[in-house]
Amino acid sequence: MAEVLQATQYLTFTLADEVFAVDVARVREILEISTITKVPQTPAFMQGVINLRGSVVPVIDMRLKFGMAETERTVNTCIIVVEVMMDGETSVLGALADSVQEVIEMEPSQIEAAPHIGTHIKTEFLKGMGKQNERFVMILDIDKVFSLAELVAVQEQDAMAGL
Repeated sequence: MAEVLQATQYLTFTLADEVFAVDVARVREILEISTITKVPQTPAFMQGVINLRGSVVPVIDMRLKFGMAETERTVNTCIIVVEVMMDGETSVLGALADSVQEVIEMEPSQIEAAPHIGTHIKTEFLKGMGKQNERFVMILDIDKVFSLAELVAVQEQDAMAGL
């Protein structure tokens, strides 16, 4: 039986001048930038935590995570709340982005394998490269963006802080 290849919807967002995308099914919500509480002794890309309706959600600066300059706060800066799978469990994270663009739909045929050169992010984070309106869109594998060790460290600090 032939496998049915379905189009997937992606939320596109910008970091610096690059366009990234994440599977819309993994996005819980998009928040305006709010007060982020710093957590001591966390990696630089870990901006801190926010209170999301009583839940503590770690916020990661995606630009720092990918080796870019720190995100400058503007009216467009937002937090994309995503679900990531870790050890078979779902965790909720906030990803700081310069701006959210739109939801696009891409067929598997529109997505190519990630190149091994030319981007300043590690390609294991990428599911592939899509093309939209003559621009490349880097499609993130959100589960691989954050390593287990990093998330465990963040969760342990949340526990120590009694959050």
